[in-house]
Amino acid sequence: MTQTNFSPVEEQLAYLKKGAHEIIREEGLRAKLEKSRKTGKPLRAKLGVDFQDMGHLAVFLIGDFTAMVGDPTGQSETRPPLSREQVQSNAKTYLEQVFKILDPAKTEIRYNSEWLDKLTSYDIIRLAAKYRVARMLEREDFHNRLVNQQPIAVHEFLYPLLVAYDSVVLEADVELGATEQKFNLLMGREIQREYGQESQVCMTMPILVGLDGSRKMSKSLGNYVGITEPPQEMFGKMMSIPDDLMWSYYELVTDRTEKEIADLKSEVDRGKLHPMEAKMKLAEEVVGVFQGPEAGRKAAENFQRVFRDRQAPAEAPTQKLARGPAKKLTALLVELNLVPSKSEAERLIKQGGIEINEQRVDDFRKDVDLTQPAEFLLRAGKKKFVRIIVE
Repeated sequence: MTQTNFSPVEEQLAYLKKGAHEIIREEGLRAKLEKSRKTGKPLRAKLGVDFQDMGHLAVFLIGDFTAMVGDPTGQSETRPPLSREQVQSNAKTYLEQVFKILDPAKTEIRYNSEWLDKLTSYDIIRLAAKYRVARMLEREDFHNRLVNQQPIAVHEFLYPLLVAYDSVVLEADVELGATEQKFNLLMGREIQREYGQESQVCMTMPILVGLDGSRKMSKSLGNYVGITEPPQEMFGKMMSIPDDLMWSYYELVTDRTEKEIADLKSEVDRGKLHPMEAKMKLAEEVVGVFQGPEAGRKAAENFQRVFRDRQAPAEAPTQKLARGPAKKLTALLVELNLVPSKSEAERLIKQGGIEINEQRVDDFRKDVDLTQPAEFLLRAGKKKFVRIIVE
């Protein structure tokens, strides 16, 4: 693969540095970019999403072999390895998600079982001989467990060695990873040198804080935005993040330049732009990145309709009811699963949180006429709408 129309090096650097926590080393990255521009040969970047935007080759590595070893990063105890079946299932999910942001035609997909499965005992011993135990114990999680007299299994030392060897096989020019992966990335540089290769540049990225505003985004913590979730759900979750956190999302998740983000923040600080408007722009852009611009626009319109204008969503669910005697509104709300109990329905009515055809209901003793064919829109709280059809 060759490319001759790379952007100027300084322009590429400015784009690639956006959102990066640390580049080891920046002068090395500049040199690689200059060489690439002269030769027309793109850089090989492990998980290089932004590099693909600049015309370089993104190498998406699925660690199907190393997952069976288990990455000890951030673990206070030995982590149980995954089975091959679990790894294969996870790999399928990874690919479904990664092609939301990577162009399949410009991405090299590799599985490290291609080469790690083939290493002989001799090869593994040679690899292990290239790194010192003392250096391995400098790794924070290993060091802490040693100090606290917590067990460390020997196979855990193999994980960083094997992922470093991945860089050798892939001949990686650059590797991207979270800040907590810095030790592994740096080991890749050293092991490449041991095998006679030029060292990769390491780029660490900050951890994305989750919707709770305090802990890293994690599915297990429930503070995440799933990139395959429905656009309206993604949009609603983005709108729930604390105002001061949205600037981190602008920096790490959108393609806006640092100047554009600074200008937007200045508008909010000066009162020229309401924080909610800025957050709606962010939510629309994030949905657009993963679901397409049209999905982002529609999600924004739906949010405006439901939450700002308190109108029904464009596709409010429909519930058909058979004709019969009148029914208490409180009982109907429970029957439709809009509230958990009649007492909660009564409380919501007293607070003005129930509307029928956009008219607020004030009497919790109200009966709903079901004796004749009819259609009406029922709203419970700010988010729940149901279109009722009596037939």
